[in-house]
Amino acid sequence: MQTGSVTTPFGRRSMTLALVKRQVATREIKAGKSVEKWKVFRDASEAREALGLQSSSLAVLDALLSFYPENELRQEAQLVVFPSNAQLILRAHGMAGATLRRHLALLVESGLIVRKDSANGKRFARKNNAGEIENAFGFDLSPMLARSEELALIAQKVVAARSAFRKAKENLTICRRDVRKLISAAMEEGAEGDWAAVEAIYVELVARIPRSPAMNDVAGILDEMELLRDEIINQLDNQQNSQFNSTNDAQFEQHIQNSNTESTYELEPSSEKEQGAKPSKPDKRTVEPLKAFPLGVVLKACQQIADYGPGGAVGSWRDLMSAAVVVRSMLGISPSAFQDACEAMGQENAAVAVGCILERANLINSPGGYLRDLTRRAERGEFSLRPAIMALLRNSVGRLPQAVNRG
Repeated sequence: MQTGSVTTPFGRRSMTLALVKRQVATREIKAGKSVEKWKVFRDASEAREALGLQSSSLAVLDALLSFYPENELRQEAQLVVFPSNAQLILRAHGMAGATLRRHLALLVESGLIVRKDSANGKRFARKNNAGEIENAFGFDLSPMLARSEELALIAQKVVAARSAFRKAKENLTICRRDVRKLISAAMEEGAEGDWAAVEAIYVELVARIPRSPAMNDVAGILDEMELLRDEIINQLDNQQNSQFNSTNDAQFEQHIQNSNTESTYELEPSSEKEQGAKPSKPDKRTVEPLKAFPLGVVLKACQQIADYGPGGAVGSWRDLMSAAVVVRSMLGISPSAFQDACEAMGQENAAVAVGCILERANLINSPGGYLRDLTRRAERGEFSLRPAIMALLRNSVGRLPQAVNRG
């Protein structure tokens, strides 16, 4: 940056051309312009890094603004404050003198204040006979008024970037969780494939996340993690195509046919609970609990249920269970049928089952009877959600969402 030595009646001071331009700009403030001083201060605080300031610089700026008596910076007002270093140190919470001078220089360099020196370098105000300030020497706050719109724009960009960074980190955390669950499920289920190699890729991606990542770090690793997640889903999906087409899909469709034919007498809720005839339930076997899929997989398979979540979206398992209650009522499933499903499958899995029923509601004459049938099969250890989820996934056009909400 070019610098020059500017001669003034008060001596010589080294100044950058940028500082000279800023001083000129402060004399061209639009007539009548005013702004609330603490609003500008908040904007400058948000834009601190972009302006090259430190937190202590803001403490000094706060102290300077406290010496300006009015709440608004106005174009026609006298905007020079003239506290001594001792006064500034007190209001800057006992900051050391050398530190104070360094941060004053940073504020000048950033273009937030301008020095207005007297002949002897002292800061003071000269008043007229009426007691009004004619001239003041110290720190001119006019640049904050002149740059108020610019500072507000910088602050907005900083806040937007911070929000995007936070969302990217959340999405990366959720994607990591989904990939870990998918790999673990594939290993536990004995799915074909070199899952040790897939896990090694996952571990390598996680190891590349810095302790204090930047946006570029998070975005790059998130893209790779989402690609890995899609590849795992593709691999599982391709394996299930042949397996479930011949067995589990046929079983799932047979459930639908059974519900169509038996709904008039055996599977209607009224035939069991509401008429007082409580059939004896079969003895429950000790079976392995149904495995909950990652929420992102469930929402990909059961896309319609998201519309019934709080605010028209599902962002967590709690939201999914709330949506299932709404869908249960809409489909005519009785509370007792849904409660039995929750006891047999667990609340999360029962909500997923309702979501699967909603996806194929046009093929099911009696959703309530169908859910009771699934509940009885779950109690006997004869039902798994995996075939239903995988069948619905194959019918979906896309894959997992790019950004899955917290689950």
